[in-house]
Amino acid sequence: MTSIVEKNLSERFEIAFNQIHSWLRKNIKGAHSDKFSELLKNGFPQHSIIRKNYHDLKMFARLRNSIVHEKIGKGFYIAEPHEKVVVQIENIASLVFQPKNALLVGSKPVVYYDEHTKLLEVLSVIKNKPYSIFPIYDQRGFKWLLTAESIIQWLAQNLSDKTIHLNHVLVKDLEGISKPRPVEFVGRETDMFEVEEIFEDYHQKNRRLEAVVITATGKKTETPLAIITPRDLVEMDTIV
Repeated sequence: MTSIVEKNLSERFEIAFNQIHSWLRKNIKGAHSDKFSELLKNGFPQHSIIRKNYHDLKMFARLRNSIVHEKIGKGFYIAEPHEKVVVQIENIASLVFQPKNALLVGSKPVVYYDEHTKLLEVLSVIKNKPYSIFPIYDQRGFKWLLTAESIIQWLAQNLSDKTIHLNHVLVKDLEGISKPRPVEFVGRETDMFEVEEIFEDYHQKNRRLEAVVITATGKKTETPLAIITPRDLVEMDTIV
């Protein structure tokens, strides 16, 4: 006879699985059916939590089928998952319903400049710290995004007789040196699923989003609290 402890493990597993399935149905775009496997396949490029747990989620689907098919009555199971498996799927269910806040993932502090800042000041930061993108502001708020790549391009274009005079060069002198780099803004309460969806929307349109900047309420006039780039998303995928 199935013990109460074993029965509870199966019930917990099924509840967690159904929670994940419900979240997939609600959040995965482009799926042709509500099948768990179809939703996983379509969700793989959209959400890091699926990419990170893809093989486990596929295994959970097979285990869930086994449990449900061998269920002999309400609350009575023959096939039982191991407790570690139950804890694992419950952890994933918890993550999808309580996703990580984007502010915790974003790079901070954000190094940003007024457009009248001298370029020498930016170069001194690049020399000492691994920063490569810098939001640029004027009196109305965010204006454009300066990158280390753009700075190198400007330096190459302004090299004369192996000399570059920088004493009077301002950040605003580099505006337009390269094509505009799209930036989106979100508030501090935004979760990572929302940020990933913003990047995915750009990807679907064959456009590159350079960064998502986090401010208090998502306004361009507010001080940047953190910044998320495509590289941050890749690094987040590798975190165990």
